[in-house]
Amino acid sequence: MPCSIPGFVVPERRPSPRGGAPGPGTGGFGGPGAPADAIRRDEADPSSLAFEGDAGLLQVDAVAAGPEGGRRRLGQGLNVTAWVAIAWMAFIVLIAVLAKTGLVTWGDPQNSIASCASKGPFAQGGSAPGHLLGCDSIGRDMIARLALGAWESLLVSVGAITVGFVIGGGLGIIAGYFGGFVDTVLSGMFNVLLSVPAIVLALALVAFLQGSPENAANSTLPDWFVLILAIGIVSIPLVGRISRASALSWSQREFVLAARAQGAKSGRIMIRELLPNVAPAMFSIALLGIAIAIVAEGTLAILGVGVRPPTPSWGNIIALDRGLLLTSPHIVFEPSILIFLTALALNYLGDVVRTRFEVRESGI
Repeated sequence: MPCSIPGFVVPERRPSPRGGAPGPGTGGFGGPGAPADAIRRDEADPSSLAFEGDAGLLQVDAVAAGPEGGRRRLGQGLNVTAWVAIAWMAFIVLIAVLAKTGLVTWGDPQNSIASCASKGPFAQGGSAPGHLLGCDSIGRDMIARLALGAWESLLVSVGAITVGFVIGGGLGIIAGYFGGFVDTVLSGMFNVLLSVPAIVLALALVAFLQGSPENAANSTLPDWFVLILAIGIVSIPLVGRISRASALSWSQREFVLAARAQGAKSGRIMIRELLPNVAPAMFSIALLGIAIAIVAEGTLAILGVGVRPPTPSWGNIIALDRGLLLTSPHIVFEPSILIFLTALALNYLGDVVRTRFEVRESGI
């Protein structure tokens, strides 16, 4: 009587090709070590394997890999919240690009209209007709300034995390791969940088790169470039420690040890073997790092060392008119809400990446 299990077929025992009956205890495959035992693949059905012996044949059909059996497609399994976060980030990036390129404009961000100065939603002076989100203290349209400010904030944050990703990630992989003295030196450097408060270190770096406040206006380096370097250097130890912890784990895996045994160079192993496996951990923290960098840019702007006016950024929009919080709260709340929602979306997407790639934070 055939026995059928989903995905496996065991047919009735067939007589031995030599006509003999299967001996006791052989289970239909002949005795142990029988020379006629063989494994063959059915030519008509390549997905099945046949185990053939003196006394019979057992055919096992491979279970067809369904949607759960193969690699998950991009976006498969994401919940509604993740899609909302992706949609929000796509919206912010699109608005920023359109405002920077001028393909779509919402007014001149530098044009002042005295009649709508400080007016807007919840402002004591009332709303500003024709300006949905109101105007700032000198009558510049808030939508136009927020859209162009998104470009500056994203440019600084993404650029800074790219610096941390390349330098910190590279140093972390080197430390985790080589270990020993190299790991001790690099880990010590990470610990020293992490021991300094991030905002203090960023202020010191900006002051060093720009010079004194009197000379900052004459600096040859653009504001956004200085901020990228300052925040990027601050992010190096964080990304470095995470990539080091991940590299320590992956460097002891069989495929890495096999590559070493075959004489592969260290550079090739780190790039071809370690980097693809360490990248998910680095990418998950990079998303959170972009959110932190956006907040850091706003903090530096409030302290007077961010992107200088008249170029708008979310941070300096808040900094310029923070004194009008009681009379014109929309000027401060609108960029603050954009920073909050963007940081929340990036933080959640970082958690999604960490969950999907099973990134472990132990040992960091």
